[in-house]
Amino acid sequence: MEILVIGGSYFFGRVFVMEASRSPNQPRITVLNRGTYSMQEFGALQITGDRHDRSVLAACDRHYDAVVDFCAYEAGDVDTVVRNITGSIGQYILVSTVDVYERGSGAVKAEDYPLEHRSFPGETGAYISGKVALEEELRSVCGANKIPYTILRPAILYGPYNYAPRESVYIQMMLTDRVLPYFADADGRFQFVYVKDAAQAALLAAGNKKAYGQAYNLCQDEVLTYSSFFDMLKHVADPEITADIKEIPVTVADALTRGIPVPFPATAAETELCANEKSKRDLGVEYTDFEEGMRRTYRAFKHVYEK
Repeated sequence: MEILVIGGSYFFGRVFVMEASRSPNQPRITVLNRGTYSMQEFGALQITGDRHDRSVLAACDRHYDAVVDFCAYEAGDVDTVVRNITGSIGQYILVSTVDVYERGSGAVKAEDYPLEHRSFPGETGAYISGKVALEEELRSVCGANKIPYTILRPAILYGPYNYAPRESVYIQMMLTDRVLPYFADADGRFQFVYVKDAAQAALLAAGNKKAYGQAYNLCQDEVLTYSSFFDMLKHVADPEITADIKEIPVTVADALTRGIPVPFPATAAETELCANEKSKRDLGVEYTDFEEGMRRTYRAFKHVYEK
């Protein structure tokens, strides 16, 4: 199998390439990105350049059984690839987000739940609007060109190589300062997905006719709160670290004022939950137990922050 990865050098895409290199099926991977981190050590063919550059896309001149697009954010990103790639596409897999669903109902969203078409301010609002528009663009462009498509909607990704200031920032606080916040007024709930599980989902979808024309939520079984997240983080840490941890009681508002990270939904109003049964049933995704996923994540970042 030939797979073209667009993006693929930072977090989710990087882990996907790494997992593909270990797959028994050994797909041939071509990575198109700006070349900040080369994936050639994992056997990937590297094409360096901007995805919006048509001459760079023209260098993708093979038949790709699947294109896995990790970095489509702007209107036209899918259309530009389909129009300008020199090779042919057997399936287009778009990495979207569970944030595309209509917000505020309190419902647990399955994949057929209505998408959000209202506009929200700020970077988050732009991100949601962009992903909703790209899902619609994918259906339209791939439909017009008779290309099967699949949409993956991960929840909050966590795990080794996560460059976003999420779980790693709290691990750093534990290891370097021996502190963790305690948010007395945080009543938000949220879902994670271990990055290797999401990567496996993408591999299971590639070339899978059952996945054609389908969307899949990718989220672990556990629903978390800040309290349960911090409890697990202390549970998987080294005992000598946990013994020294000082908890800093703080409100969410005060935390934001003091520069203490609040990267996950902190209020009940922000809570948006999704179902994962379809990904298990159609793709056979097996979600890593949260304790095991956090243990692996802690160990990975411990090597980074204790150097």
